[in-house]
Amino acid sequence: MSVTSNYTTLIFDIGDLLFSWSLQINTSISPNVLRKILSSTTWIDYEKGRISQAECYAMVGGEFSIDPTEVDRMFQDARDSLQSNKVIRHLKARCDGILHVFDGIFTSAGVGERKPNLGFYKAVISSTGADSSRNIFVDDKMENILSVRWLGMRRVVLEDHCKVVRALYNLLGDPVERGRQYLTGNAKKLLSVTDSGIFLRENFAQLLILEATDNRNLVNLNDTHRTWNFFQGKPLLTTEEFPFDLDTTSLGLTVMGGPEDVAHSVMDDMLDYIDDDGIIQTYFDHRRPRVDPVVCVNALTLFYSYGRGHQLDLTLRWIHDVLRNRTYLHGTRYYATPECFLYFVGRLLEISNDAYLEAYIKPPLIERIQERIGADGDALAFSMRLLLCAYLGLRNDVDLRNLLALQCEDGGWEIGWIYKYGSSGVKIGNRGLTTSLAVKAILKVQERFPSPPSSPSVVPAVPLVKRAYYNTAQSPPERFLQRKSNSSVVPRSVATSPSASTWQHS
Repeated sequence: MSVTSNYTTLIFDIGDLLFSWSLQINTSISPNVLRKILSSTTWIDYEKGRISQAECYAMVGGEFSIDPTEVDRMFQDARDSLQSNKVIRHLKARCDGILHVFDGIFTSAGVGERKPNLGFYKAVISSTGADSSRNIFVDDKMENILSVRWLGMRRVVLEDHCKVVRALYNLLGDPVERGRQYLTGNAKKLLSVTDSGIFLRENFAQLLILEATDNRNLVNLNDTHRTWNFFQGKPLLTTEEFPFDLDTTSLGLTVMGGPEDVAHSVMDDMLDYIDDDGIIQTYFDHRRPRVDPVVCVNALTLFYSYGRGHQLDLTLRWIHDVLRNRTYLHGTRYYATPECFLYFVGRLLEISNDAYLEAYIKPPLIERIQERIGADGDALAFSMRLLLCAYLGLRNDVDLRNLLALQCEDGGWEIGWIYKYGSSGVKIGNRGLTTSLAVKAILKVQERFPSPPSSPSVVPAVPLVKRAYYNTAQSPPERFLQRKSNSSVVPRSVATSPSASTWQHS
């Protein structure tokens, strides 16, 4: 499954998306009369270039009993108040001025049609030679969106400028490369944070980032020769003396490796922390008897990777029951989401490569992850689902689209909650971890399913803005702006402006 597609043209509506104007204009013309003017047949003929500006203002003045000079002054004041919005400022930051961003300008007057008439869009498509199915159209008016939908274009609806900027970055960029740039740009600073905004230095997320990226330069890890503590340095939001735990230790020994005799020695110690039910505990501390299914899964992963899985048989049976009975659906004691449990069960199967586990765990795991496809979640949950689905050979287009849409302007993904304090319920997440798993998930999906998804989700990997020309023969009214393409791998982008109500026709 490729996360790129063959989009070649990006179409903007300029009004309200790229530019806006002040509504605080000193005029005797009421807003109600202005709306009537803009929807009148006279104004429509003016937009289509059938009459001149002077003729339009004179006819409008006669129809609505307004002095034509007042009409002229009102629209001149509107033009003078015109300002670029956040979207255009982001585009300008990537080029030498906005007038160099676009290849061409199409006006209602030049085309002889106005939006939302299909004839306007058909004329632009015909002029550019673009395949409508390979166009992306951005507008804030639903009537225009409906027209381009009929022509088969991809739509981006303007809800607010921040969302449009993010959508454009996500549509025009390579998600993997942008994610990697975020990680390298924040190397050694990928700290975890609580849902109350407190930053934590801890080992578990660092180990998972290392496992996902295989890049030691990204993480800060306290090297240990035997057991691991969740925290790096002083514990926060918990007891001053915080014991080493089997969870982080199991992860550390499977990710970092090390001498086998040390690993076996640690596992021997772990066997002293099994309760009366035969279930392995969380801490190397008999004063803290705690059980968590994910902790058990990670301990099983360590034992099976060294051929000692049979020593935790009762723990495995309990994990199977948790999986079968969906006990994980509201998270576990220390883990926030059902995806955490399912992901680590999949990791157990993948690392152990054990035939018995394959037969015992894989069938119910497939059923349970299929139940989660398309469910609500954050970027971390989507990434975990995709990684597990790719491992199990399950195609999952819907969560891939959801994940891609959550990539932020800086290239990283929004934070996802992975674990929580058992007593307080305070959640902990890490943008570096979410981004690492998101990048890995996209790559694994591409590797497992190289054929395109049923419906395209993003455009080819290209710079957001490429230098282009500005056709000064055209005027600023309702227009499409098309980005110049210098090669077949660089798509053009096209933008459209608002109606010509506040612009002067040439």
